[in-house]
Amino acid sequence: MTGHAKTTNILLIDDDQELGAMLQDFLAADHLTLSASHTGENGLAAFEKGGFDLLILDIMLPGISGLDVLKKIRQKSNVPVIMLTARGDDIDRIIGLEFGADDYLAKPFNPRELTARIKAILRRARNDHSNVQQLSLGGIDLNVRTRVATVDGKELTLTGTEFEILKFLLEVPGEVVSKEQLSERALGRRLLPYDRSIDTHISNLRGKLERAGNRNDTIQNQRGIGYLLVPGN
Repeated sequence: MTGHAKTTNILLIDDDQELGAMLQDFLAADHLTLSASHTGENGLAAFEKGGFDLLILDIMLPGISGLDVLKKIRQKSNVPVIMLTARGDDIDRIIGLEFGADDYLAKPFNPRELTARIKAILRRARNDHSNVQQLSLGGIDLNVRTRVATVDGKELTLTGTEFEILKFLLEVPGEVVSKEQLSERALGRRLLPYDRSIDTHISNLRGKLERAGNRNDTIQNQRGIGYLLVPGN
C-alpha cells in the first residue's frame, strides 16, 4: 500500500493549558494532531485559517464564551464540534446542542472517552456504509454522497449529526427508530442515562425542516419508544 494516511487536525479551544498539553500528547498516540487555543478570540482566529477536521470547544472561556464561538462557527461551517461542559450543567449542554454542537463531554473526563468520541464522529463524517446514494420522502431529498439535504429544492444547512439522524429515518420511513439506535448511528456511542442529546438534535432538525417549508410533524415522537418519519405535504 502506497501513500500516507490523511492527517487528522483537531482544534481545541479551552483556557486550561495543562489539559491542552496533555491531550496533545495523548491524541498523538492515535495519529491525531491537536492545536490548542486558550481564548475564544484566538480560537476563532485559528479556525479562520482552516484545515481542521474537528473542534473541541469548552463552554466556559475567558472573553467571548464558548457558546458565542460556536454560533460564529456555525454561521460559516458544519465542521464537527464536541463541546466540553461542567458536570451536571444540563442547561449549557442543551443550549450547546441547540447552537449546533454534535456531541458533548462533561469535565472531568477520561481522555480515552474523548478519543472514542472523536473517532466515532470522524468515522461517521468520512464513511458511508450504504450503497444508496439518494434518499427521498415527501419533498425531502438527501444526496448521501455529497451530504447535501434539500426540502422542495431548497438546501438545508445541517450539522453532521442532524444529517445522520435524517438519513437513518429516511432509510426506514414509517418505522419507529429508538433513541438508542439513533445515538449509535448518529453519535457513534451508546445513549447514556438521562441523555437528552438525541431529543435536542431532533428538535433542531424539526425546526429546520419547518422553516424550509416542510410541515412540522414530519418527524413524529412515539413517547417512550423513539421517532419515525412520515411523508410531509
